[in-house]
Amino acid sequence: LHLALYASSLCAASSAAFFYHDYCVIGAGPSGLQMAYFLQQAGRDYIVFERSHAPGSFFALYPRHRKLISINKQYTGKSNSEFNLRHDWNSLLSHDHRLLFQHYSRDFFPNADVMVRYLEDFASLLKLRVQYNTAIVHVTLERDEQAWNGHYFLLTDQDRQNYKCSSLLVATGTWVPNVVNFPGSEYVEGYETVSINPEDFAGQTVLILGRGNSAFETAENILGVTNFIHMVSRSRVRLSWATHYVGDLRAINNGLLDTYQLKSLDGLLEGDLEDLAIVKDKKGKLHITLRFYLENRNSSAGIDSITLPQDELDNFATRAPYDRVIRCLGWKFDFSIYNRSLRMMPGKGNEKKYPQIKPSYESKGTQGLFILGTASHSVDFRKSAGGFIHGFRYTTRAVHRLLENRHHGVPWPSTAYPVTQLTNSIIKRVNEASGLYQMFSVLADIILLRENATAFEYLEEYPVGILAELETQTGRKAPNGLFVIIMEYGKNFSGADKDVFYYNRAVGEAQHAWQSNFLHPVIYYYKHLPTEHEMKLRPPDWPLPRPDAVHHIVEDFLTDWTAPNAHILPLRRFLENCLGTDLRNFFAESCFLFAFTHQKLPPFCGQGYIRMQGLVGSEGLRRHAVEAGLLEDYTPNDFSGGRAPNRHEGSQDQLLRDHVIPIRPLQHLVNAKDE
Repeated sequence: LHLALYASSLCAASSAAFFYHDYCVIGAGPSGLQMAYFLQQAGRDYIVFERSHAPGSFFALYPRHRKLISINKQYTGKSNSEFNLRHDWNSLLSHDHRLLFQHYSRDFFPNADVMVRYLEDFASLLKLRVQYNTAIVHVTLERDEQAWNGHYFLLTDQDRQNYKCSSLLVATGTWVPNVVNFPGSEYVEGYETVSINPEDFAGQTVLILGRGNSAFETAENILGVTNFIHMVSRSRVRLSWATHYVGDLRAINNGLLDTYQLKSLDGLLEGDLEDLAIVKDKKGKLHITLRFYLENRNSSAGIDSITLPQDELDNFATRAPYDRVIRCLGWKFDFSIYNRSLRMMPGKGNEKKYPQIKPSYESKGTQGLFILGTASHSVDFRKSAGGFIHGFRYTTRAVHRLLENRHHGVPWPSTAYPVTQLTNSIIKRVNEASGLYQMFSVLADIILLRENATAFEYLEEYPVGILAELETQTGRKAPNGLFVIIMEYGKNFSGADKDVFYYNRAVGEAQHAWQSNFLHPVIYYYKHLPTEHEMKLRPPDWPLPRPDAVHHIVEDFLTDWTAPNAHILPLRRFLENCLGTDLRNFFAESCFLFAFTHQKLPPFCGQGYIRMQGLVGSEGLRRHAVEAGLLEDYTPNDFSGGRAPNRHEGSQDQLLRDHVIPIRPLQHLVNAKDE
């Protein structure tokens, strides 16, 4: 008896023991693995819990018909790896070039099984610390003033093993199917279990509940074998090319729109699903009626006594009986495992399927709890790509940088440059940065000006929603003003009811850049860091509060913002107006003249020529400058009449005063320097 009691006490003590880690990540999907990579690169103490035997278990089942709608573009005509990520929507970020998705599939829309294999390799090749077959079933808090956030997170798995961590990173995605309950909903098949064999639908009439990609994907699979397909949802169809939101209906799945509009029996209807009811007749056919027809009927009455809409309106749209009804309503976040002490609350309205979080991706209810991946999409729902791999790989990196600064004193990465590199730095980033491009209006590059605007710090891909907290969140100071570089669509260009193919839909001249519709760079200038109050009062649909100055770089058909006159020159002059300085480049001869004739030198001369830096002269470079009109040709062959030309006559005043002549030659100079 004593031995038995002793053994049971040991078991109880074992089950009550906590395994501690600084960071606990729940879920080994794409966002969980992405965070694990950053934590491992930083040398942090972390663990990832995955309920399945392998990473990416969601993709082992979904999409049901196995074709992803995330593009895998093999060729872009560019060798720049950062630029190419703009058109690679599946790869996670890492230093290992073997882990680019293009090495796993050549299909433009890859098979989901390839994604499963890719995630397995990502976890194994990078030796990420993932604990498989561990389902976290309960999460609660333990108050402790010594903890990072004033509390620890206590996790319990299916085997009653306990874990403790200082910071909790939830990367479980949205995987609980959305279900609408109405009379007869027991006859409805779910997207997660319905057959994917088209032959099972041969000669049948099908009703699909839903209007998203899963609904149209299901319809596309059976389009050629059914009698007809009807699709019902409470809202009209939203086409991704009109809304510029990749979560709306994609062209790859929209075959039913053709058969609907080209009179081939299929059709789309709008209605509130909660008002519906389904009645099954003796032959097994499913009839659509309305809930209020069933409210006052005798419960013992048979099917023949039930009033159907066509009894009163003989041309009722859904009067034909259906063989099958399929639910394709998407998914929602699983709130069930979180104790009430964490105050994990669902959002409101269309965002109720996501937990409430701040623009920093931290839970509104609990400090130290961050939501990653698809479940964090409430920050940019229907606005940007934060719910998809090509978006949340960057927001996950942003969260990691916030954690590094908060808990380890590692400031947000930045690079310092002299002000002469300001224009080049912006042009380089807007032409190649993938994070800015994918997370438009959400992530921005920040330029922090140093005293007297002689230099600047460049911070990449910072969440604009917490711009007011920049100094606290990054460990960087902004006492002298800042520029914010962000990508935006035109304010009135995107929407379900918009015609995005109208004539004259694009502008091409720099003076009309503010009217650009397609994705283009926008630069905001603030003399002082915006306050939290100013952030709250920003105009509707503006990512940022009103700036002291703003500049749009005109949209470009090739998304190549390197045109000297249309893109670079207007940007440079905007920067010059904001800073009150001359950002042009000059040859040594011009700087030499300025040094003797002007009290203040242009930054290029002051930071280059005076410090014995700049281009090394050569005959080829001199001839290039002569041909460009920047220098006169003083070779003996050009002297005439026995008189040498006056080298100084009007040259220095012209250079500083006349901004028209050097426009084209200046670009030759920049190109020569690049070469």
